[in-house]
Amino acid sequence: MAELSHLLPQNDVESFQTKGAAVLRGVFADWVEPLRAGIAKNQAAPSPFERTYVPEDGSAPFFQDFCNWARIDEYREFVLNSPAGALAAQLMRSKTARIFHDHVLVKEPGNSVVTPWHQDQPYYLVDGEQSVSFWVPLDPISRNMAIEYVAGSHLWGRAYRPQRFDGTSLYAGDAAETVPDVDARRDEFEILGWEMEPGDAVAFSFRSLHGAPANNSANRRRVISVRWVGDDAVFAQRPGRTSPPFPDLQFTDGAPFDAPEFPVVFNAAN
Repeated sequence: MAELSHLLPQNDVESFQTKGAAVLRGVFADWVEPLRAGIAKNQAAPSPFERTYVPEDGSAPFFQDFCNWARIDEYREFVLNSPAGALAAQLMRSKTARIFHDHVLVKEPGNSVVTPWHQDQPYYLVDGEQSVSFWVPLDPISRNMAIEYVAGSHLWGRAYRPQRFDGTSLYAGDAAETVPDVDARRDEFEILGWEMEPGDAVAFSFRSLHGAPANNSANRRRVISVRWVGDDAVFAQRPGRTSPPFPDLQFTDGAPFDAPEFPVVFNAAN
């Protein structure tokens, strides 16, 4: 294993730390074909957490599934044997990188579902300053189809109200602040987004505001997002069911984030 300081240029780490999102070119190029095969298996045999949105307008579906890395060989190999864990530790400035979960998102050609602006952190049963998601496209992404981020939003110190795609609150009676209308105020923010090739990745904080457009192209948009946490991760009790839910997990709010479901994949001390 290379020293952490040699894995990524420091400007990538600084961009991630200061802006909350950074594009990493070609870091997972060797894993594109295996991950495509993994997604094919996943779609053929979804987990109980599978969530497919079928638009009311009759357009193509938006497939999502969670927490399959331990059961699908190609995902497991990626989590355990790709550079992802080491890169996550470097970006988080953490001695360790612990796998949280995987999330597969497939927007078929012509899918009309817009992923609304949101943070991931308020949905999760984990909290901490050190977190990173790798959003890895397995098909070319044009700039107008790219996932977007509000630069620096991970440093605002805000946990916005989690909402479903239809705009309703995930947690009944949640009095948290609603997500700002980023699209109506785009000139007020620095919006990040990139044209991407298969095997590129965007690394972003769980606290970064982000959203993605519908797939109005003639091409599939297959993505696997793999989420990691660092040394300071703790369990967080939410007002209701988290996403993903982990229904059988027993934990204490504020306790160190340590359970067999979330093994440490990278440890700089080893």
